[in-house]
Amino acid sequence: MLNTPHLVRDVMTTTVAAVDRAARFKEIIETMERWQVSALPVLAAEGRVVGVVSEADLLPKEEFRESDPDRLEQLRRVDDVRRAEAVTAGELMTSPALTVRADATLSQAARVMARESVKRLPVVDAHGVLSGIVSRADLLKVFLRSDDDLAEEVRRDIVGALFPTPAKDLQVTVADGVVTLRGRVRDTSLIPVAARLVRAVEGVVDVEFDVTGPDAARTGPTATGGPGGVR
Repeated sequence: MLNTPHLVRDVMTTTVAAVDRAARFKEIIETMERWQVSALPVLAAEGRVVGVVSEADLLPKEEFRESDPDRLEQLRRVDDVRRAEAVTAGELMTSPALTVRADATLSQAARVMARESVKRLPVVDAHGVLSGIVSRADLLKVFLRSDDDLAEEVRRDIVGALFPTPAKDLQVTVADGVVTLRGRVRDTSLIPVAARLVRAVEGVVDVEFDVTGPDAARTGPTATGGPGGVR
């Protein structure tokens, strides 16, 4: 049985810097500086996330400090002009906030970050109350799994299920997250299936094959991996 995918709760940070809607401009910047972050969740009184204020939300005040935007720019950048005049988190924030639940998979969180071009997501419970934050760096932690750990999972959950052959016939090795299956199998048509399953293992960087069928002695190799091989 395949391992359960890692969830956001497995990698998120639970100690989170945040501000309320009444936080003033300077307080926001001081909080960012103190916590070394570039964005902060904005909370309602009950701890519910109502928005996010980022460095990008604060910059228009400096950008338009010495001169007012012309009429065309005001029309084109309505939100930035509004933020240049704002003084509280409630006025500056982007709302509604992009959030993720703690029980979301890392893949789901990664898709939201990629689609919306954000570096981190507040993690909320069923009521929208802040419970943590997850960053791009957090999502990459699965690639810190050891090669031995990856090899064991691939042998147990994939090779053992698809290719029930003696261990000596099909070897699994892992180097720097790249899985290599080498040896002989009875049904080479399962190689593409194996490739998809191995790539789905969290922490796997890539998969390569150097595999032959049962009649390899007569016909030679039937499936190979790596550049130009099975992918």
